Amino acid sequence: MHGQTMAAWFVLAMAASAGAADAPQPVTYFPVVRGAHPHDVAATRDPRGPVYYTAQATGKLGILDPATGKVQEVALGSNSAPHGVVVGPDGAPWITDGGQNAIVRVDPVTHAVKRWPLPSSAPSANLNTLTFDRAGRVWFTGQSGYYGRVDPTSGDVRVWRSPRGSGPYGITTTPAGDVYYASLAGNHIARIDVETGEATVIEPPTRNQGARRVWSDSKGNVWVSYWNTGQVGRYDPASRQWSEWKLPGSARAYSVWVDPDDHVWLTDWATNAIVEFDPSTTKFTSYPSNQDGANVRQMLGRAGEAWGAESGTDRLVRITRAR
Repeated sequence: MHGQTMAAWFVLAMAASAGAADAPQPVTYFPVVRGAHPHDVAATRDPRGPVYYTAQATGKLGILDPATGKVQEVALGSNSAPHGVVVGPDGAPWITDGGQNAIVRVDPVTHAVKRWPLPSSAPSANLNTLTFDRAGRVWFTGQSGYYGRVDPTSGDVRVWRSPRGSGPYGITTTPAGDVYYASLAGNHIARIDVETGEATVIEPPTRNQGARRVWSDSKGNVWVSYWNTGQVGRYDPASRQWSEWKLPGSARAYSVWVDPDDHVWLTDWATNAIVEFDPSTTKFTSYPSNQDGANVRQMLGRAGEAWGAESGTDRLVRITRAR
């Protein structure tokens, strides 16, 4: 484990919005270990709790204390290359580790590492992202054309081939307990039957959109970031209807996360910015990074805080939103 204390500094973003009149929200940058290239980020629900990130380049889990700026790193094992991280219902960080081809849990107190390797039927799944269903089982995606499930209680690990081959990327669980994933290469989303494991493809209206990440709002609508076309889509499972909005400029929408107030947050690589979308007004507000090449990948957060990982600058970024 590596411990390091680093100063965090406060920067007020200049909001470049598409018709938005709201004032900019405060933005804070937190440096992490140089060379970590943080990929995904996940904050605990406790506003005083840690924020986790995956150091994909060095095979570690990073742990940030936002109050002090202190950073610790936990080595995940030989050949580790972690991608996604979420905080599970047990309060622990859970990780998709492409290098080890395993789902990994790190104990939040002892930092002990436990692994669930994938079966031999999925030797190079290229693990991406994970989510929990209402039964406490872990669902995950693999870009090589897989999705799967880990039951932490029994230790059972199951893997299915995706219906259209390579591409499974982001994944989410709705409040009703339904699990959906997005397929970047397959240009669709899919609903997984959590009991049978069968995946049903759902086509967005825009063709070849590059559905990359996916997140549910509090009403069960499924939000999707379109990498190829720079849009955000919303699928209503009840009506089976889609709505789509284009981000400002020549956007490349990487990720999407919906906060507890149902504001939608996206990352735009083309404009080097985090973008907030208010569905009630359909207004976008942009928060450009204060450094070039931020490359914010996945976003997650907690009440009043949106978090991202600047993989290109070795920093985490927090946008504090008044509620």
